[in-house]
Amino acid sequence: MKKLYIVMLITVGLYSCSATNHVYISVQQPSPVTLPPGMKDVGIINRSLVTEKNKALDIVDKVISLEGDSLDAQASQAGIIGLADELIKNNRFTNVTAFLNLNLRSNVPGQFPSPLAWDVVDQICKEKHVDALFSLELFDTDSKISYVAVPISVKTPLGNIPGVEHHASMLTIVKTGWRIYDPVNRLILDEYPITRSITLSGKGINPVAAAGAIINRKEAVKDVSRKTGQDYAYRLVPYWIKVTRDYYVRGTNNFSIAKRKAQTGNWNGAAELWKKETTSSSGKIAGRACYNMAIICEINGQLDKAIEWAQKAYENYNNKLALRYVNILKQRRESNSLLNYQQEN
Repeated sequence: MKKLYIVMLITVGLYSCSATNHVYISVQQPSPVTLPPGMKDVGIINRSLVTEKNKALDIVDKVISLEGDSLDAQASQAGIIGLADELIKNNRFTNVTAFLNLNLRSNVPGQFPSPLAWDVVDQICKEKHVDALFSLELFDTDSKISYVAVPISVKTPLGNIPGVEHHASMLTIVKTGWRIYDPVNRLILDEYPITRSITLSGKGINPVAAAGAIINRKEAVKDVSRKTGQDYAYRLVPYWIKVTRDYYVRGTNNFSIAKRKAQTGNWNGAAELWKKETTSSSGKIAGRACYNMAIICEINGQLDKAIEWAQKAYENYNNKLALRYVNILKQRRESNSLLNYQQEN
């Protein structure tokens, strides 16, 4: 499976009039969805198509928005295939199977339906020999066309004459909604909507011709739908974010030198100077130094040591930034525990 990440970036903002500078570091987050360890064989189903009973209302909406039921069927299937392709790339799963022929329907066009009954989920999982179901619960497209008349110059045998060319722009919104059913624990592990949009254009001598000039629309909708399936699969993948940390650059000569070392990327050299100041007779200086030691420990991935230094900065020296930082670091440690659990299972 494709891995989501933000390349690690560590830079320093220059704020000469401030006691602190900023450092930006990358932090890996656990995936939004955690699956039980025994979930190895999974199936994918499509219950987004509307029941015959409720199709009349949906047909009216499709006519108004220039949609067709056949397009939704093809595009929703593309979304299923997109999800399956990405899940297959994930080494976590032994088997991934898309069940495209199950006649499962929704009774609420354009909305998340009520969850499947658990006896239905159990029956499908037992018959298909899967541990869980990924389900496309909602699929809906809504299109709107706008027109504009543009003055042009038309070449004729008698010379150029003024004319009008009609431009059509079609905005299509593709709405999808996904659920993951865990039949063993009878839990819905995730419920998540994904919306994407595409804009296509065409031009002609009149509005009808302009609309007719919009080509490859069906393929564009199917392509976007496939990507929504791929995007949903990424909810099972850890990702990276960039966070900001403040560190002290003023107080003593050692802080000034350490600032310059940090600016060149020599963080360990800066840490050697900060550590010298942790035993300063000045509580203010010692608190700042302890706080900075917490920062360098986090940069080096030593969260437990970072928490110890931040706690010391607050408890012993009443450094105001340190208390909030302790809570941030503890949250990071909890996230890392979840991340390790996900990677092990």
